[in-house]
Amino acid sequence: MPTRLNPYISFQDTARDAMEFYRSVFGGELTMNTFGQYGDQGPAADRIMHASLLTDSGLALMAADTPEGMEYRPGRNIAVSLSGDDESELRGYWERLSEGGTVEVPLEKQMWGDTFGSCVDRFGISWMVNIAGTPQG
Repeated sequence: MPTRLNPYISFQDTARDAMEFYRSVFGGELTMNTFGQYGDQGPAADRIMHASLLTDSGLALMAADTPEGMEYRPGRNIAVSLSGDDESELRGYWERLSEGGTVEVPLEKQMWGDTFGSCVDRFGISWMVNIAGTPQG
């Protein structure tokens, strides 16, 4: 799969409603996973851990509810997401984007099986990098 660049929006417990609305606007296939599907049986179990809307025309929009313990930052609740399966390409982007910035989540294997990391670049832009199905890195 080629690398895809798309917006990733954080919501305060309204990701499900927002993504269903965006599907009604743009059409396409919407997939959503809850925190409960990945083991959280607490109050956040029904909240959205990851949602992805992919349209026939090639639009991609991703979103999640802000996890417990993380600050919801209105006005700063959007990041740019890079995702794909070209590990060397995506690791190269990660290295250059995080250089001189702040790593929020190190680029490493996650519970869903992909390698993921998030950072804020030296210009204050939030980035997320997801490498599909990669070995421990």
